[in-house]
Amino acid sequence: MEQQKNTAAKPMTEAETQEWVRLQFQRANLHLAEQGIVMESVAVAESRYLPPLIAVWKIHGLNKNVVWAISGDVPVDYLPVAVAADAREAIKHFSYRWQMKAQQIMDNGISDQTSADYVQLLVGRANMLYDLSESETLWQAKA
Repeated sequence: MEQQKNTAAKPMTEAETQEWVRLQFQRANLHLAEQGIVMESVAVAESRYLPPLIAVWKIHGLNKNVVWAISGDVPVDYLPVAVAADAREAIKHFSYRWQMKAQQIMDNGISDQTSADYVQLLVGRANMLYDLSESETLWQAKA
């Protein structure tokens, strides 16, 4: 069991990181396309990646809408860029949004295991995102 923990904590190589970022971009882009948002460009300098946890993308759509999209070890989601000035604020907004969604599901009554699992996932990932948004070391400007 201890062996598995050490393996899971092993840092990703540069190639693994690049592949992870590419896959997360594809996941986010597919989700947006399913929602009717076709990507025109990505604001790479404003996007943030924390492999293997999350990738937050600032995406400009062909329809001139700009959104924050999130993917990684979280549900793929997006929100209008107007609600968050930067990736850090976007992460916090996703956290609040998922907490509210989980509460809404609980208020409506959990009738099956799938709903219970989804609520647990939302709450867990919301807490993780909130912690990440509050971590000053992650958001310090690089010299």
